[in-house]
Amino acid sequence: MKNKIYHFFSRARFAVLLGGLVVAGAGAAINDEKSSSPSPKFQPIKLETSSETVSRQGPNPRSFSPIVKKVAPSVVTVSTVSKGSRQPNRQRGLDDGEFFNPFDFPRRRGQPSPQMPHQGLGSGVIVTKDGYILTNNHVVDASDEIKVLTQDGSEYKAKLVGKDPKTDIAVLKIEADNLPYLTVGDSDQIEVGDLVLAVGNPFGVGQTVTMGMVSAMGRGNMGMEYEDFIQTDAAINPGNSGGALVDADGRLIGINTAIISRSGGNQGIGFAVPSNLAKGVFESLINNGRVIRGYLGIHIQDVTPALAKEFELKQQEGALVAEVQPNSPAEKAGFALGDIVLEFQNKPVRSSRQLKLMVSQTAPGSNGSFKVLRDGKQKKLTTVIKELKDSRELSSSSSGQKSNEDPLDGLAVTDLSPQAKKENGLPSSVKGVMVTEVHEDSAAFQAGLRPGDIIQEVNRQKIGSSEDLENLQASIRGKALLRVWSKGGSRYVVVQPEDLG
Repeated sequence: MKNKIYHFFSRARFAVLLGGLVVAGAGAAINDEKSSSPSPKFQPIKLETSSETVSRQGPNPRSFSPIVKKVAPSVVTVSTVSKGSRQPNRQRGLDDGEFFNPFDFPRRRGQPSPQMPHQGLGSGVIVTKDGYILTNNHVVDASDEIKVLTQDGSEYKAKLVGKDPKTDIAVLKIEADNLPYLTVGDSDQIEVGDLVLAVGNPFGVGQTVTMGMVSAMGRGNMGMEYEDFIQTDAAINPGNSGGALVDADGRLIGINTAIISRSGGNQGIGFAVPSNLAKGVFESLINNGRVIRGYLGIHIQDVTPALAKEFELKQQEGALVAEVQPNSPAEKAGFALGDIVLEFQNKPVRSSRQLKLMVSQTAPGSNGSFKVLRDGKQKKLTTVIKELKDSRELSSSSSGQKSNEDPLDGLAVTDLSPQAKKENGLPSSVKGVMVTEVHEDSAAFQAGLRPGDIIQEVNRQKIGSSEDLENLQASIRGKALLRVWSKGGSRYVVVQPEDLG
């Protein structure tokens, strides 16, 4: 029987599931660019991190009760409701095991389930005293209503600030002050063998604490684009999604996310998104309205034993450069086909997945230094990391704030590359940006825009890239005249918010 990867999102009667990073296999995180970043309109939020190493000397504690009392008030239950017409995304995982909830109740015969609401239950972690909460994207994906229940029984309506399917992290906000919150630990400091506690609401039975240890670090192949999972044997079950993994000092070191199981329940192999990765996503979603990632512009692959021998490597480590994008930071740095990246920012590169993650977490505009192996000799390369350009929200709708003036609110687009044209059967002459998502409650949706449409012009100005559209968006208010290519031809569309009609 194949093992399956499960996300721990327990549902009441019907299912709400997972959300979906970037291009070309392991090189995805480093393969598109954006020239500038919008400056925050408010004071940027930054989570403080405790980098002190946990004590690894002395006798083992007889009780974790003091730590539990410290941590428990900061871990919350997250309940969601989704309308039947809105289905969450599903992903494939290890051994083609679906991300799914094995505890969904079967539909009654004749029951019109698409019209029924889907109810879900997960967990979350309060990380600021004014009510910001970390959880999993698959806990809140496709939800119409989100509520948070704290340990003291208080219930709050939560706003979805932002979500990142590529790391399975989402950020919620509740309106409250002086909340108990968890100190964020430095997940780079933890070691295999460290004791950990998992806190959440499995199966909806109520807040539960389990103990285990860090079983491994840097796990991947879970079906997401950016992966650096902490593996633990602390018992994790459906409903634990979005809950806390804390160290022996009660600091948050991970967000519990998935398990490998033959039964759907805990079998001692659980995974958590490390706190450092979650922190970066958290701060970017709040401060920028989206996740900003670094871009280099190479496609890479792992070094196999045969490749290691061919390139005269003593160890099977590094990332092999299979393609260099034209006009990219990598090309400017002098990367060549066949280079093996050994170090980035003076840190060893053990795999293509690790390099992808490291580059993605580098701030655009920063200098990137690399050590590569070329023709048996080591060589140093430097370049300026740019911003990864990806399908993204054009407005602040991802933060839950709807604009009554912006007709492009609720749209997400991506650049129309030659590969995208080929995959979608588009003529080479078609230019513009491709719509990847349209919110059903947006003016754009009401005007007839759908995923796959190509926006060619806005207010009679040609659109060549998503950057063009984003720059133009600031000047658009009230309504917009779009020229859209769809189903073999172009048409004009007027997009106008209802309350301005």
